[in-house]
Amino acid sequence: MTAATGGGRGWLLRLVLTFAFAQSAVSMARPAVSYRALALGADERAVGVIAGVYALLPLLVAVPLGRRTDHGRCAPLLVVGVALIAGGCALSGVAGSVPEMAAWSGVMGLGHLCFVIGAQSIVARRSAPDDRDRNFGHFTIGTSLGQLLGPVAAGLVISERDGAMATTSATALLLAGALAALAYLWLWRLERPARQAVRRGEPGRAAPVSVGRILKAPGVAAGIFTSLAVLSATDVLTAYLPVVGESRGIAPATIGLLLSLRAAATIACRLVMTPMIRWLGRTPLLVGSCVLAGLLCAGLALPAPVWGLAVMVAALGFCLGVGQPLSMTTVVQAAPEAARSTALALRLTGNRLGQVAAPATAGALAGLAGTAAPFAMLGVLLVLAAGTAVGRPWGRRTGWQTRSGRPKSGRPRSGRPRSGRRAKRRGGAGADGASVGVCRSRRTYADSSTSSPRSTTSCTRTGPPR
Repeated sequence: MTAATGGGRGWLLRLVLTFAFAQSAVSMARPAVSYRALALGADERAVGVIAGVYALLPLLVAVPLGRRTDHGRCAPLLVVGVALIAGGCALSGVAGSVPEMAAWSGVMGLGHLCFVIGAQSIVARRSAPDDRDRNFGHFTIGTSLGQLLGPVAAGLVISERDGAMATTSATALLLAGALAALAYLWLWRLERPARQAVRRGEPGRAAPVSVGRILKAPGVAAGIFTSLAVLSATDVLTAYLPVVGESRGIAPATIGLLLSLRAAATIACRLVMTPMIRWLGRTPLLVGSCVLAGLLCAGLALPAPVWGLAVMVAALGFCLGVGQPLSMTTVVQAAPEAARSTALALRLTGNRLGQVAAPATAGALAGLAGTAAPFAMLGVLLVLAAGTAVGRPWGRRTGWQTRSGRPKSGRPRSGRPRSGRRAKRRGGAGADGASVGVCRSRRTYADSSTSSPRSTTSCTRTGPPR
């Protein structure tokens, strides 16, 4: 274990457990909010507005929260995030009107955003560069566990028999608030002490990096788009697989098992993330998983028996498990070191935009071309994400990289001696014995405040004088 990991990974286990409880509460509360709103007299449009408030309200504060985390501690965001999630869930359970439900849903979404920004920033800071893929993969297991257990818990509590929808949905929301509060049991010693963080070179107070510069860093925009595509595929699959089941006469219980199978396959993928990266390499794994996921999404639009759907959904869940952790690592490694939390906040902003735009677009396409159209849209989106990942230029800070992301020592850079035929082209004696100039370039900085290098070249002459 490297020093950058803080001497152990107990902090990562506690963070995964904390995230699992917080995500389970959110995943349990979101369907309960919809049922509670329907019991209060809301129509389908009002339910859509409530869901939109959950996703859109945090967009206003994502970047400021990221900037604050870049220049401060991360753990307070986790404390605040869990409090907002628990409060939003519990207060939604006692709300007496649809506008109140929308307001508390927004509070819940804000809490989830605070928690995720703080947690991802802790993983980025405490992980050595070679360990980020593994640690982000294990961290996102908490998300998958929450997405697996939360809806199941909501289904066990909520019932519409004998007009009990209002009461049971309120009970589910109160239980979700209590479940979120349990996350505090593991919310300790997740962050290094301030003095230790300074010794290890973690970012302190510095001039903020502009959003434009972050997005222009090679790989950041590609990582954000990949994350958006993968999350959109997960959300649309969850929303429209029941529609496909209804049209094909598949029982709701079977559809629930298929969605649970998808979540379980995602967990399995993240458990074996490190061996897959070692075997295939980061970029081929990311590109291949997006392409295969796109083909599987398109395959869901075709008529297939239940066992065929189960195979495709399991394979799709495994492929979709790759995108989120690798997109986190891509964004963290490509962004300026002093703006990594802001870059992660921009990634979450893209995720929230995808959560709003993708279901709306899928609904419009389903109304025009049937239930198969949303899955075809997802296939196109995932293939486009694969194209952006394969076309991503290497960052200037990392240069040529190996499968693990480390620079290759065998590929020389400017200013280093070369050997063989390349050295002969750069300098040395020519075919007629005449002298040839040897030029070496060197990058310098005009002053400490600029980040743009200035190239200078010095040449020497070898061989006999003319």
